Amino acid sequence: MRDDHRELRLFLHLAQTLNFGRTSLDCHVSPATLTRTVQRLEADLGHRLFDRGPRGVALTAEGHRFREYAVHALELWRSYREEHPDPAELTGRLTVFATVTACQALLPDLLAPLRSAHPQVRLDLRTGDAAAALARLDEGEVDAAVAGIPARLPESLVSRTVAVTELVFVTARDRPDVRLDGPFVLPHRGLVREAADRWLRAHGNTAEAVCEPDGHEGLLALVALGCGTGVVPRLVLEHSAVRDRLTVVPADPAPEPLPIGLCVRRADLRRPAVAALWSLTSPP
Repeated sequence: MRDDHRELRLFLHLAQTLNFGRTSLDCHVSPATLTRTVQRLEADLGHRLFDRGPRGVALTAEGHRFREYAVHALELWRSYREEHPDPAELTGRLTVFATVTACQALLPDLLAPLRSAHPQVRLDLRTGDAAAALARLDEGEVDAAVAGIPARLPESLVSRTVAVTELVFVTARDRPDVRLDGPFVLPHRGLVREAADRWLRAHGNTAEAVCEPDGHEGLLALVALGCGTGVVPRLVLEHSAVRDRLTVVPADPAPEPLPIGLCVRRADLRRPAVAALWSLTSPP
């Protein structure tokens, strides 16, 4: 079924980021497509939704009103499309976000019970930067996300741990001087970046990151090229195509491990497909 609410999802993401470039990247649409979508909405509504000025993008008063409508409209649509009198014959669509590594290492086992119990539920997968996972879930773009769990989860979300992975420092295998004093290749944002920054500060290391890629897979490619020492979840390293070109740099103590969880919106636990996925998910 075609997603007739794509425009609302794009609008809500942009209303959250107030950054056309970031929304284009996170939602996998071109800047031109995003601009046309906003212009089409504004033409249909007869009001400007965003003010665009030298200081950036801001929601107008009508934009704030339309955001409330969009949130309620998507919630009503999700409730409607998931209703079915017989849970044994559950149908509908479940959209799950996960990184490429999580798709390979965790999703087959995680989704197998749901697939077996409810084969008529259509599964859609979205992949991208781990740091964007919870934002995309909270904004309603996906129904569930497999992502790192922060110490403080937003009140609107709930999580269930499905794996725990170490964070490890890695560098190119042929690098002559294996040290933890830089240069560093660190994720641009997200939980792994925050953990790395805490570890480096605690050990008095003030070296700046020479590269800050989006995504752990890109980070490992830069490390393999000799750009510096990086930090990634061991789960990512073990499933990387360049792992044979890398070596782990011992760190004592090691950075904090990263719990990975299945995350959904709290309000969606009443939706049959989400509730079925939640109930069939077992802790590690």
